[in-house]
Amino acid sequence: MKSIIFAYVLHMSFLATPAAADMERARDLMEAQQFVEARTEFEIYARSGNAEAEELIGVMYALGLGTPVDYERAFDWYLRASLKGHAGAQSGLGWYYEVGRGVPSPDLVRAYLWYALSSIGGDVDAPDSLNEITPRMTKEQIARARVLIGDYRVWMYPFR
Repeated sequence: MKSIIFAYVLHMSFLATPAAADMERARDLMEAQQFVEARTEFEIYARSGNAEAEELIGVMYALGLGTPVDYERAFDWYLRASLKGHAGAQSGLGWYYEVGRGVPSPDLVRAYLWYALSSIGGDVDAPDSLNEITPRMTKEQIARARVLIGDYRVWMYPFR
């Protein structure tokens, strides 16, 4: 009996973790332009590995919502979410690489990589971004990007 109760308590405590909890309060705070409070809430979820919270913190740094604009920190938050398969963050990384924001210089190979992964992940705007940068790339750059896509795709999207 004790083991059943312990298993139930353990299961319920997992359900109550920030990663599994609803982020509606944090989103409401953001919508109410209470950005510092919203970021504090999102950071709780992000510490638990919530990719959506990580992406939204990136947005806050990118746009200067409750914090000074910081493109490097925005890039880092987008990267965290991207590696978890967050398609919106992946598209954001693509754009950062495309224009050279938050990174030392533009990198069309990596921009193509992240736009392609975002497209695989379901971002509806990513195919347009791919179509826009492809004419600016050499055949060698596209070939290199496709190799990288293959490396990431099997790990990030094994069933797509």
